[in-house]
Amino acid sequence: MAKNKISQQEAYHLGTDHQFIESMDLGPWTSFSLLNDPKHMGMVLARYKFCAKMFDGMNKVIEVGCGDAFGTPVVAQHVKEVLAIEPDDRHIESNKKRLAKLKTIHFRQGTIQDLKLPKASFDGAYSIDVIEHLDQHLNDPFVATQAEILRKDGVCIIGTPNITANEYASERSRVQHINLHSQKTLKQLMEKYFRRVFMFGMNDEVLHTGYAPMCHYIFGMGVGVK
Repeated sequence: MAKNKISQQEAYHLGTDHQFIESMDLGPWTSFSLLNDPKHMGMVLARYKFCAKMFDGMNKVIEVGCGDAFGTPVVAQHVKEVLAIEPDDRHIESNKKRLAKLKTIHFRQGTIQDLKLPKASFDGAYSIDVIEHLDQHLNDPFVATQAEILRKDGVCIIGTPNITANEYASERSRVQHINLHSQKTLKQLMEKYFRRVFMFGMNDEVLHTGYAPMCHYIFGMGVGVK
């Protein structure tokens, strides 16, 4: 049997010393999850990983409603630039400070409708857990504005809890989720603005194309602006 060239302790230091960097703070919502429901963090990151994989290699994408930007760096790892927007200025100020070292992420305060971004200026747009919080009359403006700022071959991804899972949600979730969708209604909404719309379901961290009513979470992916 070949003898190890280096010791266990030497291998440990060679493999890990570069990881002992200055710690970064988590945002307020993510800190709440860590203390109260840490398994939820894995589900959230899986949703961002899906968007990251779909956008891989793109130049410029926009996150609509980034919150405390827990998953934004996952997408930023796969694209050249992310503009992350959020109406709550408390999150924007915190994100700018905590994530200042991530130079490919830029933060702006405002809604997608209010910011008046240049048309056809993004390759991709995505929102995770946003549309279910909007007043229903904002459904069309929310999707239409994203279509306007995307290039002709752009991709839009919208992720949201499935309305069929609402009866199993916590009271805190039910209070907030005033605009839930099914796969059918989300697809119908997105088909107004995109040439092709692909639907996915998600249970915990598992993405699939299974029976729609049994999906806890749903994704609509619009490809090509009409």
